[in-house]
Amino acid sequence: MSETEEAEQGKGTAMSELDEAPRSYSGALLAVIAITFLGVIAGLIWSYTLSGRLARQEAAVQDANQQNLKLAADLRETNARLTVATDELGHSLGLTQKQLDARAQEIIQREQADSRRLETEQKQTANQVSAVSTDVSNVKTDVGGVKTDLGKTKSDLAGAIAQLTSMKGDLSDHSSLIARNASELEVLKHKGDRNYYEFTLHKGERKPVGTVSLELRKADTKRSRFTLDVYADDRKYEKKDRNVDEPLQFYSGKQPELYEIVVNNIGSKNEVSGYLSTPKNAPAPPSVQ
Repeated sequence: MSETEEAEQGKGTAMSELDEAPRSYSGALLAVIAITFLGVIAGLIWSYTLSGRLARQEAAVQDANQQNLKLAADLRETNARLTVATDELGHSLGLTQKQLDARAQEIIQREQADSRRLETEQKQTANQVSAVSTDVSNVKTDVGGVKTDLGKTKSDLAGAIAQLTSMKGDLSDHSSLIARNASELEVLKHKGDRNYYEFTLHKGERKPVGTVSLELRKADTKRSRFTLDVYADDRKYEKKDRNVDEPLQFYSGKQPELYEIVVNNIGSKNEVSGYLSTPKNAPAPPSVQ
């Protein structure tokens, strides 16, 4: 290749490089411009949003200031009215401001004392309620014990009744439970079916027992036998030569009902003791009514 051709070839290569360089620079510039434009837009949007927030906050601050101003005005007006009222009260009562302050302090102290007293009374009431609850629990326990004791008493009473002697009376085939001593008589009384009146008779003495009268005519200690008269409803019933613990029966009352006499002890000095048994609805003697 000649020098002339080489020179032309080199010149062509240089021109090609110059043409490509401006194209590269134009693409980079466009990219920078685009990024800058986007940044500007984003900044404008953020600025607009921020300005909106600031505007709302400023409005809120202004509203709060207005409220504070209104409250301050109301407070000043209230203080002014209170001052006027205090002055009028002082003049009407003939009191100075110092005396009014002392009176107000006294009222405050009294209210505090009342509050403390109320609190103390409430505590005392709570303690009393707690004590009552404890007492109620104790009473429930006692009631449970009483129920247990009552059940045992009923059981014991049933057992004692089962051990009583049943004998036929002298007027009918009616069998009656009789008591041979004071303990068995108490069992009959607790049974509650009839009324019982105890007595002690001396020979030749007519003695009221219940609504009737009894008179001992004879007592034989060795044979454990006796004779007595019964006076009831203006009538006389002779119970002659009877045995100890034998039910002696007779009828008495407007609607005659069965009465029973049981003598369960004969003393050494013409003396007998026992009891009179009457129906539950029979009239009671005047001394018992």
